[in-house]
Amino acid sequence: MTPPTFEHHCDAIVTQTERLTAQMRGADLSAPVPTCPGWSLGQLLRHIGGDHRWAEEVVRTRAAGPVANDLVDDPRADPRADPSTLLPWLTEGAARLSATLRAAGPGALVWNPSADRPAPVRFWARRMLYETAVHRADAASAAGAPFTLDAGLAADAVEEWLEFSTFPEAYEPRPDLPELLGPGRTLRFEAPDAGVWHVDLTGGHPVLRAGSGAPAATARGPVSALLLYFYRRPAPAVVTEGDTALLDLWRTRAGFWLEAS
Repeated sequence: MTPPTFEHHCDAIVTQTERLTAQMRGADLSAPVPTCPGWSLGQLLRHIGGDHRWAEEVVRTRAAGPVANDLVDDPRADPRADPSTLLPWLTEGAARLSATLRAAGPGALVWNPSADRPAPVRFWARRMLYETAVHRADAASAAGAPFTLDAGLAADAVEEWLEFSTFPEAYEPRPDLPELLGPGRTLRFEAPDAGVWHVDLTGGHPVLRAGSGAPAATARGPVSALLLYFYRRPAPAVVTEGDTALLDLWRTRAGFWLEAS
């Protein structure tokens, strides 16, 4: 499966936002979002729009360090709730972000939260696309609407998550969680519509590899469902086997970056 290009990521930020707003027309924006506890649909939409504007500022200004954005951190602080203004505001922000990313180009260097030095803008195109897509799933679930994601995009999002799972924050010892690494600890993720991924936790750090032999635990399902499973969203189509406690621990550790978002 050919990975999406930078241009594809930029296009899809707009497309995913348009699909989101189309699903939200007529929805009760005061309805709670079970997968984002404490948030209503309107607050979730403001968070997404805030994310887009935050990332756009980072890229446009070629920020060398963190950029504050209260709307991302706490969308409840913004009273904007009227769908007639909120939904156009959301699509406008996505279009502006996409245009700014293209103008910068994939190789321009800016701050990003996953590196200790400026990194290529392509990170922001990919990250904002899947931030939008997963939150579209949250909104769809709360509104009782269906959620689907192209298998190629979902596979790329799965691989982004797997890359995050190799960062030190995802495996170094923590006093509040059991040790993740250890003998015999291997994971296998299977998506019949996309591919197979292995995570080797037996050494000093996680390794993504082709792998062989029997894993300690397996999660299997359509790639879009596997993506939601990684993000700890409801994913009844995913079947797990083996050491499910290890799978749950890995998801928690690999999702370290969600704790601050």
